[in-house]
Parts: sequence; structure tokens; C-alpha cells
Amino acid sequence: MFPLTLGHACIVSAIGEGQAATVSALRAGTSGLAPCRLQSVDLPIWVGEIPALDDLRLDPQFAGFDCRNNRLAELALRQDGFLAAASAAVARHGADRIGLFLGTSTSGIQQAEHAYRARDRLTGELPGWFDYARTQSTYSLARYLRARLGVVGPSMVVSCACASTAKAFANAARMIAAGRCDAAIVGGADSLCLTTLYGFQSLQLNAEGPCRPFDIARSGISIGEAAGFVLLENPSTDWTSAELDVRILGIGESNDAHHMSSPHPEGAGALLAMQRALAAAGLRADEIDYVNLHGTATRAGDDAEDRAVFALFGDRTHVGSTKGHTGHTLGAAGIVEAIIAMLSIRHGLRPGSPCTQRLDPSLRSRYAIAPTATPIARVMSNSFGFGGNNCSLILGGR
Repeated sequence: MFPLTLGHACIVSAIGEGQAATVSALRAGTSGLAPCRLQSVDLPIWVGEIPALDDLRLDPQFAGFDCRNNRLAELALRQDGFLAAASAAVARHGADRIGLFLGTSTSGIQQAEHAYRARDRLTGELPGWFDYARTQSTYSLARYLRARLGVVGPSMVVSCACASTAKAFANAARMIAAGRCDAAIVGGADSLCLTTLYGFQSLQLNAEGPCRPFDIARSGISIGEAAGFVLLENPSTDWTSAELDVRILGIGESNDAHHMSSPHPEGAGALLAMQRALAAAGLRADEIDYVNLHGTATRAGDDAEDRAVFALFGDRTHVGSTKGHTGHTLGAAGIVEAIIAMLSIRHGLRPGSPCTQRLDPSLRSRYAIAPTATPIARVMSNSFGFGGNNCSLILGGR
């Protein structure tokens, strides 16, 4: 099943639109977090917002899909030549042989928030302009991309919190291995909305300032919005590109089912996912150059992940979290951080942790605060979500 070529990719987050802007921010240690100004939000929190979404409009033929989440996906699709790469893949394989494997968390629920506020005060009826199937539904993202990209192969949208777009890679790999498709577009989008911001506030998981992973004073997450997509193919595909220098070497999944919103305190499920990824890739722990942690900056989350990572890697391997750059992009975290891992390999860059100031001495992993230029051959990227959903990806160069 492995390796799989991870070549053409597009990304947009609070630190920039496209790969070049993302690399520039990673090198400079720039954070995209700022005090929340979304709509009427009255919370003392910082978020990773993408202002360009307010003015972006979908092509008139896709107007029925208009919502913040689909606009976010569209903004990503316009980056890095991805639309041309997807079109070339359709010509190469056929539209029915390209699968679509996506992830999101709340999808276009902001559109439902708008509709609820515009409902009939007497009957409760929602306004006629509200199109649940094409905007709020979890599958609305796939509906939009199928129409936008002209692909008609197998498609699905995973919604398992913060591991969603990492697990989308696993679904794509299985479908390619089963012969159901020859290539796959993998990724997803997750956008800011009141439900998410106030929901995490009710769980007492939002930090009051920018999130500070692995910091002794860390106090919670900073939510961000982001989108990204990659074209995944077998290495045997008869074509060449200078971009096709990174591959998915292994994927590991687990579910510890410890608690609805808290990780297993010893990181049992996280450890199992990482071990399975190494086994799938046929690699030892000491052959990984860098671990991109889930690293959300919650006290319990960082504690548990540190235990799992230290049990497997000790203090030999550099680890870090990019949540201080982008915020926690929830359902999009897996794809965003997989693309960051790809860029780390391609550009020889180990990202830093821009908002972390003083490391928690009780955490034993070798955490990197400052960005470093260094050759990187293989990266493990972790995505661990609510309900004990865990997924680890291993990416490597040729």
C-alpha cells in the first residue's frame, strides 16, 4: 500500500496563502494568531482568521454552495497551481478513477447560524435561501469539490474532530490499494464559526492569549481556520514532476476511546498510532528526523502526547508543534500539518513554536522553539482528536 506519491499540494491558513507564504512564515517564526474579531464574538481569545474569506465569491455557477467553509476550500484550490494539476490528473486517469477523500469538523455550520438568526419568528421556519445539503452538511464540501473539479470517483468526508484530514489519507490509501481509484485528492477545510468558538469556551479549552504549546504557562488552544489539498498517486504513475519528491511512507490509526474530549492520560492511543505508522513504513523510531506533534497547548493534551512520544523516541528526536503559527485548525489540522511536513522535507526546515516562551520542565521530549535550517529526510505528523481518534502519518523524500 505504501509508499504513495504526495506531490501537488495547496494550502491556506492564518500565516498565508500558498506554499511560498507558508514557508516564509515558518522560516521567520511568524504567528498568524490575533485577538478574535469574528462577527459578534465577545471572548478574550486569539484565533487564526483568514480575512480574505469575507470578500471572496464563488463562481456564479456554484453560487448555491456559498458558505464560509466552501469559500475557504476555494481559496486553497486557487493556490500553487492545484487546479491545473487536478485537471491534468483527470485527463491522465479519467474523472471516474480519481477519488475524493476529505475531512472537516463543523463544515459550513456558520451558514446555519446565519439561517437561524433569519428564521421566521412566528413559525420558526428557516429562510428559503438556506441550502443545507450544499452548505452545512458535512458532505457539502465533497459536493462542491466534485462539481468544481469534475471528479466522479469514490468520495467521502470524514468528521472525527482533529484527526479528520489525517484519517482521510488512510481512507485514500486503502481505496487506491483496493483498486477503486488510481489517484486521490485528499484534504479538507475547517472554518471559524460561533458554534466552535463558544463550544470550546464552554469546555474551558480556549487560551486567553495566543496558544503556547509545551510552555509551562500554557492554558489552552487558539482556534484557527485553514484548508489544504494534495494529489495522492502511486509512485508507478507514468509521469514526472520536479514536485514529486515527497511520499507518504506509512499511516497508523488507533482509537483509545478513553473519554469524549480528553486524551488517555498516558497517551496509550497516541503511542499505538505512532507504532503502527512506523510498522507500516518499515521504519525504526530512530529513522524519523522530526515529529510534528499534535501539540495543542492544553495541559492534559501536551502531557499525554509527551509521555507517548518520549516512550517511543526518548529525547533523541526533535519534536515541535506548529499550532502557534496557524492556531488549531481542528478538522483541517491533519492536512495542514502534512503539507507543512512536506515543506519541511523539501526546504530543509524544522519549524519552531513562535508563541512558546518557557518550556515546561516536566515534559521530556526534545521540543524545538526556534526554526532551524537542517536537512530532513522523514517526518512523523500526529493528529489526535476528540473521542480518542488518533492518526500518525510518516512522510519522506525519495
